[in-house]
Amino acid sequence: MAGNLAEALTFQKTLYQKLCELPPGLTGEIIDGTLYTQPRPKGGHIRAESVLDRRLGRHYDDGDGGPGGWWILVEPEVHFVRDTEVVVPDLAGWRRRRMPELPRDHRFEVVPDWLCEILSPATRSLDREVKMPCYARYGVSFLWLIDPEARTLEAFVSEPGEWRLSGRFEEDAEVKVAPFDAVPLPLGDLWR
Repeated sequence: MAGNLAEALTFQKTLYQKLCELPPGLTGEIIDGTLYTQPRPKGGHIRAESVLDRRLGRHYDDGDGGPGGWWILVEPEVHFVRDTEVVVPDLAGWRRRRMPELPRDHRFEVVPDWLCEILSPATRSLDREVKMPCYARYGVSFLWLIDPEARTLEAFVSEPGEWRLSGRFEEDAEVKVAPFDAVPLPLGDLWR
């Protein structure tokens, strides 16, 4: 009997194995020992994410008309602790001086300098109540929360272990928001 119990414990799947086995159409994250899943995003969410990626990527990743020096990536698998604390932000940015090369596999183990979450009814609570404290705990410097329904961008700057709201922008404003304040961002493009 004891041998069967030991075998059963040996074959118990880790949370990360369960995350990797999620069916198509679900995204999984492991935060504070809990596996969270959410469905793939809807149209407004995808639009905001795509436009932001193109705008920031062009100026900050490619350096076309902007300062360059960043990696801007859509939905990377960030491992704050390998296979244990795993998040999939909508967008993430790393200064290239901190992460000179992209990882060879799908795990990004360097803490991002900037993260962006696009809020939706399915993710709003998780993004604000679970992921924000996690991001602060691991030392992410900048966080943006974009709400396509409310047409807002909230920008946060890290202070030891917590976030300070540095600005709230809405509707069609053209804004310059740290860390990407070298080039204006027309918010209206995110909701059109």
